[in-house]
Amino acid sequence: MRTTHYRIRIIPKVLHFKQPAGTSRGTYTIRKSWYLVLTADEMPGRFGIGECAPLPKLSCDDLPDYEKKLATICHQTEQNGMPDTEALRSYPSILFGLETAFRHFQTGNFALWDTDFSRGKAGIPINGLIWMGDYKKMLEQIEVKMQSGFRCIKLKIGAINFEEELALLKHIRAHFSAKEIELRVDANGAFSPDDALNKLQRLAELDLHSIEQPIRAGQWEEMARLTSETPLPIALDEELIGINTIERKKELLSVIRPQYIILKPSLHGGISGGQEWIDEAEQQKIGWWITSALESNIGLNAIAQWCATFNNPLPQGLGTGALFTDNVEMPLSIRQDCLWYDPKSNSFPSGAGGVLMPVPERNDNTPLIPSQEGKQLLTDCNKQQLQLEDGTVCTAENIQQLITNLPADAPEIRRDLYKFLADWFNESPYITVHTSGSTGTPKEFSVRKEQMMQSAILTCSFLHLQKGDNALLCMPLQYIAGKMVVVRALVAELTLILRTPSSHPLADVEIPLRFAAMIPLQVYNTLQVPEEKERLCRTEILIIGGGAINKELEAEVRTLPNIVYSTYGMTETLTHIALRRLNGPEASSAYTPFPSVQLSLSSEDTLIINAPLVCDETLVTNDIAQLHPDGTFSILGRKDNIINTGGIKVQIESVEETLRSIISATFAITAIPHPGLGEAIVLLMEKTADIEGLSDRIASLLPKYQQPKYIRQVDAIPLTGSGKTDRTACRLLAAKLI
Repeated sequence: MRTTHYRIRIIPKVLHFKQPAGTSRGTYTIRKSWYLVLTADEMPGRFGIGECAPLPKLSCDDLPDYEKKLATICHQTEQNGMPDTEALRSYPSILFGLETAFRHFQTGNFALWDTDFSRGKAGIPINGLIWMGDYKKMLEQIEVKMQSGFRCIKLKIGAINFEEELALLKHIRAHFSAKEIELRVDANGAFSPDDALNKLQRLAELDLHSIEQPIRAGQWEEMARLTSETPLPIALDEELIGINTIERKKELLSVIRPQYIILKPSLHGGISGGQEWIDEAEQQKIGWWITSALESNIGLNAIAQWCATFNNPLPQGLGTGALFTDNVEMPLSIRQDCLWYDPKSNSFPSGAGGVLMPVPERNDNTPLIPSQEGKQLLTDCNKQQLQLEDGTVCTAENIQQLITNLPADAPEIRRDLYKFLADWFNESPYITVHTSGSTGTPKEFSVRKEQMMQSAILTCSFLHLQKGDNALLCMPLQYIAGKMVVVRALVAELTLILRTPSSHPLADVEIPLRFAAMIPLQVYNTLQVPEEKERLCRTEILIIGGGAINKELEAEVRTLPNIVYSTYGMTETLTHIALRRLNGPEASSAYTPFPSVQLSLSSEDTLIINAPLVCDETLVTNDIAQLHPDGTFSILGRKDNIINTGGIKVQIESVEETLRSIISATFAITAIPHPGLGEAIVLLMEKTADIEGLSDRIASLLPKYQQPKYIRQVDAIPLTGSGKTDRTACRLLAAKLI
């Protein structure tokens, strides 16, 4: 019986080559890749990362619907609890990504196998790679590699005139003997079967180590003839692509009998498929070495860690980590002609989120503040920019122009957003905020922008939000909750989806959301409409705040397939300082504070919050709380929501929670002054409810001292702008009615 419930998140990534990479099949300027981030409900904080990177027009699983197929396979893997190696033989890049993600998850370390390499005690000898180009450019590359200390150089040939390539090789040999420099060439199938042997003979005169794939793959007879007659050892590369079963692997090696094979896990069957190739090659006394297939450092590290488990003295093809301008940070380095891994380095991906969006190099002095996981986030207001769903980019330089050009019929939410951004981008270090006024007159005060960004960092780090994710803004911007959605988008470089605040925020949101923040009323109404509920289910992470979540709503949320949290916080703490998981195995009745937050209780059992990153002073709340030994806490109610009736204290929230089981309409418990009791409990209900027999049903649920003395029907229960029950207005309304 499976006890671990895995979740796999797929994140696409586009890497950019520092310079065009020429091959016989064309020139690469970008490299598409998909990262698989593996987590488990039972082991929060643990993750594994793998990379799927099929090569265009080469990989056997380079499919038009690759992303769709990848999503299907990942879903099946979640259900099965492990990759189905046999079923994935035809999808080597996906198999490689899954195998290495699971390996990383199991080891808990990027050192995927315990070797001298992973311990930083030995390097892996590698070849220096020379890309195709004109004679001059290739010669310049070779000289740089030689000066760096490489003793084995691999040249891509077949793109320029063969005589020029031959002259280049002769130039190298004139200065360096075979003992000083080992030369390999890779034709990528550029030769024709008719003239291949002649070219091999001329190349052999230059004391080359080997040639990779001299003729196009799939010509077994012609290739077998070449391997039997060649004076220059032949290494098969593309020939292995699509040969996925062990029987076919044996057949290919038996028929062609190459001198070497070259293994690329992303192309040749993943780790398990690569091992099959090695076992069969050694059985037939065929040499081999391992190379990467232009993966990012995630895939390169996995290949290198696997490669280090073998005692293969040949230089391997693992020197591709420096090819990209925006590679993922990893403690891999090239020293002379060896690849090294430094387990003591701080250059590790920062977690399930940070690894996926490495911070690009900047040519300015933009300050970057590390998050809780080490991921760097942009915190200079003047350097920030906000990307909107429609492609609009808002910056300090253009915000006033955007305001000027705003159409007269522009949605109010966009007007409010631009106004907030104008305040955010100005020179003042402060932003004015207002409390919701749920327990009294709304208060206005100023907070430092730096504190708002620290609050955003806490949330983005905890939820693994990262550059390129989208976030829904569906709450009013006059309140802190709406403002903080924008600040998170600025700091983490999220794409903001704007919707006018309403009780049905997903009514016209067609695209899947990575992150959304809603109040309970919005979530409740969304769940009542099947189409909107489906959209909510496709929202990867949902946080619910701004009001109490009743038992019925929590029960329905518990069935959702995504990640849902209840938040605890207030305007003074710049929204939440703690989260409570509402669904999945991690569901809890208690809140977990962020690591930088310290909690205690007052003499009245109200919660005291010390959150130095977001609040200058220790905050004594009106929330009656219970602290638990594991550091979590529960909220029992509010001190100012206590009714003292006949000398007995009654918590409003407790009474309301009980009554929700028998009252379907919107209602509120409040109180009015009473000469004998001090305060008398009042039940206010909207007129849509049937009150016949209600008093008897209430009496069956509540003790006498908690039962309302008065029941009054009203047109609407007073709410604040943020959707909370307006307790002060309810008291005034009750006093007016009775």
